[in-house]
Amino acid sequence: MASHSLSVIEALRTTAQRLASQAPYQWGHMGSCNCGHLAQTITHLSKADIHTRAMQRYGDWEQQLRDYCPTSGLLIDDTIDAMLAVGFTRSDLAHLERLADPTILAAIPFERRNALRHNRRDDVVLYLNTWANLLEQQLLAALPLPAFVTGLSVTPELATQ
Repeated sequence: MASHSLSVIEALRTTAQRLASQAPYQWGHMGSCNCGHLAQTITHLSKADIHTRAMQRYGDWEQQLRDYCPTSGLLIDDTIDAMLAVGFTRSDLAHLERLADPTILAAIPFERRNALRHNRRDDVVLYLNTWANLLEQQLLAALPLPAFVTGLSVTPELATQ
């Protein structure tokens, strides 16, 4: 799964917020689908620019990610480079396009998970927010906390200081 960094969490939340506020969404369009929206957030390219880049090579996002080569000179690979540089993996992005990461799905309530569709805006927003929440929990768990927060006992010497 993507690194639990603030930049990844922010990219997921920003993308979810933009989708929830009715940004143009079309799953079959490389620039306004699930990965296309995340690419917009990260690269600040328009949906048309991302779509044009993707059309230089055959396939949907899953195929583009399989064929990705950082030295190809193709603009879609530059777009993927930018997404990877933030902390996402190729597997993360492929899962995003189909809303298929088992860890993220397990965190979604069962009744919603069973009805989840990869090409429905509200489901994409739920998936992105759930993913951000999971990464945020991992980030918080990795932070060193003072003894009084973690419930560790304080030695008598420290208590008197």
